[in-house]
Amino acid sequence: MKKVLLLAVLIASLATAKESSRFGEALHGTYQYKDFQRSAYCRQCHREIYYQWQQSMMAQAYTHHWDEIEYFNLAVEHAKRNPKFKPVADGCNGCHTPFAYLAGDTPPPRPSKKSMANESVSCDVCHTISGYNEKLLYNFSYYVSPGRLKYGNRGGTNSPAHELKKSDAHGKSQFCANCHNEQSPWGVWVKSTYTEWLEGPYSKEGVQCHTCHMPPAPGKRAITEKKNYPDVRQHLFHGAHVQSKIRGAIDVLIQPSAKELEPGDRVVFTVQLFNQKCGHKVPSGSVEDRMLYLQVEAIDANGKRYHLPVDRKGFDGEEYTISSSAKAYQDFAEMMDVPEGFDGLPRDGITPGNRIFRMPYFTEKGIMTICQWNTAKLGVDYRIGPRETKVETFTWTVPDTIPEGTVRITATLNYRLLVKPVADFLKVPEEESRDRLINRGETTIEVFY
Repeated sequence: MKKVLLLAVLIASLATAKESSRFGEALHGTYQYKDFQRSAYCRQCHREIYYQWQQSMMAQAYTHHWDEIEYFNLAVEHAKRNPKFKPVADGCNGCHTPFAYLAGDTPPPRPSKKSMANESVSCDVCHTISGYNEKLLYNFSYYVSPGRLKYGNRGGTNSPAHELKKSDAHGKSQFCANCHNEQSPWGVWVKSTYTEWLEGPYSKEGVQCHTCHMPPAPGKRAITEKKNYPDVRQHLFHGAHVQSKIRGAIDVLIQPSAKELEPGDRVVFTVQLFNQKCGHKVPSGSVEDRMLYLQVEAIDANGKRYHLPVDRKGFDGEEYTISSSAKAYQDFAEMMDVPEGFDGLPRDGITPGNRIFRMPYFTEKGIMTICQWNTAKLGVDYRIGPRETKVETFTWTVPDTIPEGTVRITATLNYRLLVKPVADFLKVPEEESRDRLINRGETTIEVFY
């Protein structure tokens, strides 16, 4: 019995000794695909967790339609035309398909080839991470130790398939920072979800990323286990792509400065938008792609609609937060074949005059871009922070021709995962650029003659 225990200790020691001291770009090509297990292997015992993961964006980080188009049609092509972007294009895989990056298979085969790159961010990615560089929590600064030893926040009894080691690192938000904080080649923070959380109220209260994106629930970790736990982490990773997650994330309330008006009177509608649900700014993550916008309309007694433009506040860079017919994304010409005379695409693709909650990204030439690897500086940050309330006003002169009666005013907050003109130009499925309702507020006024 003692010999068996000593052997188990020796195996664990050897596994620990194999832990790599490399992280980030130094990991490129240091392993082989065969060093890792496919997630289907884990499904044999972790069935519930596997099917949760399978429908998440973690399982699609490499195969998702927009990620494939952005990577192969823009990033890879840009690297071919300008070799200085080759390490950056390769580095995309450090988070989107770590197996491929660790194997040095960059660019990996297209998803249609069904290579192991399609595993995306899989079970064996996260559970062979043995730690991370706490001084450089961005751009995949993790340490990886593939093998029979798996790391998790609980530890426990070894299984026939692998050994287990308790890892405090897996239960901390710093773990997420490895891929949800990112710098461009210019040292610009093109992803800062972790930092937004860290600087916000939730980190001070001990609410981790896992609390919202991997909520605990009663259950078993594996079908072979007899013990039920009260707090098994659900591997849902639900975020911006899940309607039930984003619906209601921001409260939208609206009220008028007067309730009874005559034609020709002026009325001010005040809209309050309160981020009561998200522990980071909204939008977050791929901010360069996102469109979060507020549209206010008045609907008279006959059903006619009147679009109300937002009142200007006068802050620097505000022009990028009010929708217009301006052009942007001219840097596509550096990356792909475009029609002769290409002068960019419509910047926003929505009705002019709406308020947009965004942070624009710019190239070295000052062109607004959706390409984070080509981002040399950031514009005004007009997003909604955790527990922050943004207040917008809309001043309206009641038309002389409006019919008498009740006028209904709606304030609609919509979200698009990708700017529609970009999606249309690159032939991205409509799913990515359609409106997703976050919330809607409503009020009324009465018009009398």
